Amino acid sequence: MKEFSKEVYLKWYEDMTMWRRFEDKCRSLYLKQKIRGFLHLYNGQEAIPAGFTHAMDLTKDSMITAYRCHIHPMAMGVDPKRIMAELCGKATGTSGGMGGSMHIFSKEHRFYGGHGIVGGQIPLGAGIAFADKYYDRKAVNICFFGDGAARQGSLHETFNMAMNWKLPVVFVVENNQYAMGTSVKRTANHEDIYKLGLGYEMPCLAVDAMDPEKVAEAAYEAIERARRGDGPTFIEARTYRYRGHSMSDAEPYRSKEEVAIHKNDDPMELVKHRILENGWATEAELEAVDNKSRDFVDECIEFMENSPYPDADKIYEYVYAQENYPFLDKLEN
Repeated sequence: MKEFSKEVYLKWYEDMTMWRRFEDKCRSLYLKQKIRGFLHLYNGQEAIPAGFTHAMDLTKDSMITAYRCHIHPMAMGVDPKRIMAELCGKATGTSGGMGGSMHIFSKEHRFYGGHGIVGGQIPLGAGIAFADKYYDRKAVNICFFGDGAARQGSLHETFNMAMNWKLPVVFVVENNQYAMGTSVKRTANHEDIYKLGLGYEMPCLAVDAMDPEKVAEAAYEAIERARRGDGPTFIEARTYRYRGHSMSDAEPYRSKEEVAIHKNDDPMELVKHRILENGWATEAELEAVDNKSRDFVDECIEFMENSPYPDADKIYEYVYAQENYPFLDKLEN
């Protein structure tokens, strides 16, 4: 794996500050009703995509996740301006404005969603890995899901098949402590979600996912195991979200004091501390990075504002794969 150099840490800091500012701006745009529907913010979990993409081969590996999906595609190389446009339903968005917040997608960068069905992406991630193995691409799929999705039956069916066929997939539960408003402590007889892999003799472990170095180390080992043909790994990335489950979440299930305690482990502050500790940058230089991130997010908003909405006649264009599907004639008549 690439070493954790000065350049890596400075890139992490630049990326993570931009990601955090991007999500904060999304919150503001939602309150202004420029983003409609649902909005699930990623604040606090930034070390996970930072660590995983450090360990991945971005020329061939792929990623799939749930509906908290704005930051993952940025880490994979998708243009944040197009993501902002998609969030606001603009034609220049990653899905032409048709997907919105929960359905960011990029075939070019092998980011396959963005899925609104809880746990729906778990068998799809294994399916992508099956295709990679079938065509001998030497590629690995990273399949993210939340702690609530870990209770879905499809996880067990997928784990069984993935181990049986030794599929090149890394399953990652982003355990941010709450499935919507339900604590992990209340959803099962155990709190160590990673142990679900033991029933399938799948290599499994928990990792401190507030530290991108620890995430990268665990990710690299799992990815290389999959690439060798030794099958999947199940990683429990233990993290914490600083915002509610979605914008409609009043957070009655946790106290402000609890959130404040977890903010002591903020991954952005950890990265900043290590940069300063190693003398890789000064406070003034990091402040300049912060300002650059703020200006870039403003550019994303400007791009979105200057983009048109999709034409009304596009409404049925992406519904049916078959051209001239008979339903359309019936609709017109």
